[in-house]
Amino acid sequence: MVDDTDRQVVNALLQDGRASARDVAAATGIAATTVSRRMDDLESTGVIDEYTVDIDYGALGYDVTAVFQLSVEGDGLGRVVDQLRDRREMVAVYEVTGDHDIVAVGKFTDTQSMNERIKTLLTDEDIRSASTSVVLNTVCEHEQFPVDGADV
Repeated sequence: MVDDTDRQVVNALLQDGRASARDVAAATGIAATTVSRRMDDLESTGVIDEYTVDIDYGALGYDVTAVFQLSVEGDGLGRVVDQLRDRREMVAVYEVTGDHDIVAVGKFTDTQSMNERIKTLLTDEDIRSASTSVVLNTVCEHEQFPVDGADV
């Protein structure tokens, strides 16, 4: 179970994912040995999954973001989800409830590469229907939030 000390460690790491245990200790007032042990525990229990780099895809030429909403025939859901997950341009794939079965978000260098992906999806025998929205403006993306006192 995650306690207040764990939440303080997590919140400090949200501010700086590259912070050392010593840095987190200084920011939280918790002993460095305690912070180090808690970080290890949070990693081993999966609360902290990994430390990553936050990439600005637009700065790298991926100027087109598209949101795909897909309805899938019968038992094809697993195969379609696996196929989307394996595509490098897909940055998020969700199985959802409602009118669609899958919502996926992709990053593309241009509309031509996005169109090619759409056409591939439309010709997939398991995809019953597809709806695509092109993102006009990214307001926030990959945002994480500090954890509060709720049981995590």
